[in-house]
Amino acid sequence: QVQLVESGGGLVQAGDSLRLSCAASGRTFSFQLMGWFRQAPGKEREFVAAIWWSGGAKYYADSVKGRFTISRDNARSTVSMQMNSVKPEDTAIYYCAAISSSSPYYSGDYSRHEKYDYWGQGTQVTVSS
Repeated sequence: QVQLVESGGGLVQAGDSLRLSCAASGRTFSFQLMGWFRQAPGKEREFVAAIWWSGGAKYYADSVKGRFTISRDNARSTVSMQMNSVKPEDTAIYYCAAISSSSPYYSGDYSRHEKYDYWGQGTQVTVSS
């Protein structure tokens, strides 16, 4: 059974930095792609960033490009996201998710939440102005 557990959320001020981590356990060898999504109150879940589990390409939403950096540590089965220069509009619950290697993948699927097979419980990030 796969478990994803996020940590690192909290209350910060605009312009501060924050680092989110996602610890994976279980069949981590079965991942092909890991991603971060977020959901603000009254809004739909939106893509933030994604990275291939085996290394290689990283993907970012335009709204966070240049400010957020996704990384992974396969030895520790963790995926992290460094958030710099945060803004009040970054306030949301942040979710870690994974696409199984047994799931079909098509170009652009990294940004589609419905393509992800596993999800964490989320961690709250609140940015005050």
